[in-house]
Amino acid sequence: MSEIVEVGPRDGLQNEKTLLPTEVKVEYVTRALAAGVRRIEAVAFAHPARVPQLADAEAVLAALPRPAGVSYIGLVLNRRGLDRALASAGVDEVNYVVVATDEFSQRNQGMDTRASLAQWAQVGTAARQAGLRTTLTIAAAFGCPFTGEVAAARVREIAELGLDGQPDEICLADTIGAGVPRQVAALAEAVRSVAPQVALRAHFHNTRNTGYANAMAALEHGFGALDASTGGIGGCPFAPAATGNIATEDLAWLLARSGVATGTDPAALADTGTWIADRLGITAPAMLGRAGLFPAH
Repeated sequence: MSEIVEVGPRDGLQNEKTLLPTEVKVEYVTRALAAGVRRIEAVAFAHPARVPQLADAEAVLAALPRPAGVSYIGLVLNRRGLDRALASAGVDEVNYVVVATDEFSQRNQGMDTRASLAQWAQVGTAARQAGLRTTLTIAAAFGCPFTGEVAAARVREIAELGLDGQPDEICLADTIGAGVPRQVAALAEAVRSVAPQVALRAHFHNTRNTGYANAMAALEHGFGALDASTGGIGGCPFAPAATGNIATEDLAWLLARSGVATGTDPAALADTGTWIADRLGITAPAMLGRAGLFPAH
């Protein structure tokens, strides 16, 4: 069994031009739940002026349904973001982002990587004390849009320093879709060499059409959770040409055809992908909603 983490309500929406009302975001999450998803990155506690698409995080959380077994994740970039998360009802997990390169970290969070790691140590400790599960995401782990290649040794160093915050999970993110399966293997080995007991999660974009190959490689190398965005929408607003995430429906279909259970319904996910794309006024990058299931029934 593989766990799919739905990130459309956060990473999917943050790079879209259309600002959706709170009730549409809540329905987006509700549809994902109905399709079987049980971990959802529902909101981000980012500065509303920088990411206006996600400015209503507290209102979204207050309106979400609360079925048993569901975990809602809030992304935070600093201690202020954590304080907002702790003051909001309904966050079960926090996902803190550290960018692998100083240049991108400065543009994304206004500080270099070391400073971000120092904040993470405080955030991780405070979140655990509040009873929240924590994920440390190493963004741009597979390549940086500003400085190019990122060495596995750099990712290993960040993962090792990140242990000060005692993460429950480390997520390796291919923020700009530059990664290939060989890197998945190398980075998995690098992180495990310093954090062998920490669960691994992966976040892939399909910018250069390698996202699904990377997802399968991640499964082969022991990643327990894979991020995906229904419809294949999204990207990073601070990275040039960072196009959509791998699509939840396409990933679920791929895994099902490969004999890997996810507990999700690919057809329902595909319907949701088409639905959210219509609300955004775009064509969903996902393929399943266009091609349909095979076999058809």
